[in-house]
Amino acid sequence: MDYLLELVKQSRIGWSDVLDITIVAVVFYEFLRLIRGTRAAQMAFGSALIVVLFFVSQWASLETLNWLIRNMVGYVVFAVIVLFQSDIRRALARFGQAPFFRYFARSDRADETVEEIVVASKMLASQRVGAIIVVEREIGLRNYIESGIPLDATVTYDLLATIFQPSSPLHDGAVIVQDDRVAAAACFLPLTVNPQFSKGLGTRHRAAIGLTEENDAYAVVVSEETGGISLVIEGRIERNLDVEQLGSKLRKLVVQRRSSHVRRSADLE
Repeated sequence: MDYLLELVKQSRIGWSDVLDITIVAVVFYEFLRLIRGTRAAQMAFGSALIVVLFFVSQWASLETLNWLIRNMVGYVVFAVIVLFQSDIRRALARFGQAPFFRYFARSDRADETVEEIVVASKMLASQRVGAIIVVEREIGLRNYIESGIPLDATVTYDLLATIFQPSSPLHDGAVIVQDDRVAAAACFLPLTVNPQFSKGLGTRHRAAIGLTEENDAYAVVVSEETGGISLVIEGRIERNLDVEQLGSKLRKLVVQRRSSHVRRSADLE
């Protein structure tokens, strides 16, 4: 450590330069984490290849290729914004979230909420009643809550089962759970446009995927055709779960969230 400090003193590198490099490294690392496993990762690889070709064309005096790349860059920027707008929204939302401000309002009802959702899912699946239950986590879902009918009710399996009955005026749409309360029902969600998913997926499944592609919420979906239960997180769907599997996965999500909040609180102290 002393050697490093002496090296910094002898060189022209100041502490501001070290801070600058550290911030850039952290931002770059977080950017790579965000795009990992997404279409944007392929785009980033393609962009890196274009940059390499640009320098190669300059070094090898390939004037035509160099001219083409220089004139193409401006159009590529607009193409990226249009093609990857959902990935960009998700990245900006995750960069802008401040979870340490939201943790203090969390209740102790998380475990109870999970159990009520599991029981409701079991009831609805046995009756083959379609349902989609979205649970907000760190990133707010205010825009989607405002698209539905506000309820602000305690989460119970009776309420959830009643909402999704075909005779209910609220059954067409999603229920959103916020801070362990039913914030709204009959909410409209965005449908995924990702071509990798089968066209056989119903509207509820596509809506759950579309929502979770943009934020960190998770969604429980019950199929009215098969009675199958699915869990959707970060745009990925796990289908045909039984009640025990669903409960186990939801409880793990609660534990993970509590652990992350404890670490953040410790960091603040």
